[in-house]
Amino acid sequence: MARAATTTDAFNAVAEPRRRQILDLLMAGERPVGELAELLGLAQPQVSKHLRVLREVDLVRVRDEGRQRLYRVHAAPLQPLHAWLSRYEQAWNDRFDAMEDVLDDLASDSRPHAPLSGGRPDDQHTTEGES
Repeated sequence: MARAATTTDAFNAVAEPRRRQILDLLMAGERPVGELAELLGLAQPQVSKHLRVLREVDLVRVRDEGRQRLYRVHAAPLQPLHAWLSRYEQAWNDRFDAMEDVLDDLASDSRPHAPLSGGRPDDQHTTEGES
């Protein structure tokens, strides 16, 4: 089966780690491609290719400011991805809750228990002057 083009939807676009890094950087605000390239340690043409893919699925918007093009995140196309992942989030939360219950049980089993008779006989003696 042929692989879908990376520009068909947000799922495919964010499958590439560098594109996720770009989105992470753009979450802080608008940035020009040169700044993105510098922060990522990539050549500007590589970053531009990733930005093109992100623009084609509408995850990134661009605006001109003088001679510069500033890129920013447009998060709305991530909604289907979020909806899909949220089903798994509940499963993970259930597993973490179950693990927490097991850890609580283990912790309570390992705590020292108070003696039933009020202590060992040698703990009940008093020294002179104590009452």
